[in-house]
Amino acid sequence: MRENSIESGLPMEKDVKTFHDLIRLVQQNNFCGKCGGCVSFCSAAALGALEVGPDGMPRFSDEEKCLKCGICYMICPNIHDLDEELKKKTGWQPPIGPIKDLVSAQTTNPTVGEKCTDGGVVTSLLLYLMDNHMIDGALVSRSDGPFHRGPMLATSGEEIVAAAGSHYDESFSIVELGFHYSTYSPAMQELKNLRKGLIDRVAMVGTPCQIHTVRKMQVLGIIPSDVIKYCFGLFCMENFSFDDVQLRHLEKKYGFDLAHVAKVNVKEDFFIYLEDGKVIHIPFEEIDSIARPACLVCPDFSAEFSDLSFGGLGSPEGYTTTLIRSEKGKIIYRGALTAGYIKERKYPSAEKARTELIKIQRLIVDFSQRKKERALKNRGAAVGFATPSMTHP
Repeated sequence: MRENSIESGLPMEKDVKTFHDLIRLVQQNNFCGKCGGCVSFCSAAALGALEVGPDGMPRFSDEEKCLKCGICYMICPNIHDLDEELKKKTGWQPPIGPIKDLVSAQTTNPTVGEKCTDGGVVTSLLLYLMDNHMIDGALVSRSDGPFHRGPMLATSGEEIVAAAGSHYDESFSIVELGFHYSTYSPAMQELKNLRKGLIDRVAMVGTPCQIHTVRKMQVLGIIPSDVIKYCFGLFCMENFSFDDVQLRHLEKKYGFDLAHVAKVNVKEDFFIYLEDGKVIHIPFEEIDSIARPACLVCPDFSAEFSDLSFGGLGSPEGYTTTLIRSEKGKIIYRGALTAGYIKERKYPSAEKARTELIKIQRLIVDFSQRKKERALKNRGAAVGFATPSMTHP
């Protein structure tokens, strides 16, 4: 297959959308998430048609070298032209995608449990895949500060466990004015490098928009999306992007010191955990001002196109809410459960289990609906921007 080729049999429109359309519809509306996918997977990448500017924004490097193939437009997570094809490919069902099972589970590995934010199920499933030679690597997000993440390709169990922890530099609390923080990890740029090594089977852990982009690449047959064998999606209301001034404002308003932040987590709202055990709760509505603009127009909360979706929403502390969406996801989960990598939450009775799991599902649907409505509202304010249906991302 030719790199960045389109062999899916989808009809090519005469009026192919190009990077100019992304500028007009996405960048000019302040929707660009700066994931870098359009630059990384440009058909004319070798020619240098596109580049990432100093501000992280994709731009033309040499417009005359653009092949006008439309790939950059089609794979952008803010464009929804391929959603019908994606629904067929993933067996999507309303209101939040396919659900074969819903469980609340946790890792059986004490080290993983200590390092992870929630129940450690994502890390344990990756370890199960690696230990059983089902993957060669895992594309994950590695924290190097409480408010900063970066992509990492883990190729061993040790690296998978290391990525699950928090890796804060000792000098991280000494903040220089003008530094920029982001809880969003641009995995697309790391994905581009997969074909440079002997990596043929990868599990990707990503936000809904990242899973959305990878699935579209698979529909279009864009290399190296064929390397991604399993998609692990994370519940995501929004990621955050802010600078020192905004961070200091949060410190002052909520009475915490950055130097004593142990970790951050997003469940029903935004939580900051301090080293002394104190937990600071910040409602989503109060931090929308530092949310990435792209998040405010994203309609997908529960990673509806993934094989499995994960988050802390609805589960007690120390457990991971897990949605099993595909047959591949079911095989992975059941295999890890049988092999003892994870265990499910115990309930006093089958009726109690059913009641609690129904509550969790309703909570997920409610958050999904809130995010879809927010996306519609913010997209509707952009004249001429295509608005996705409320019934799917």
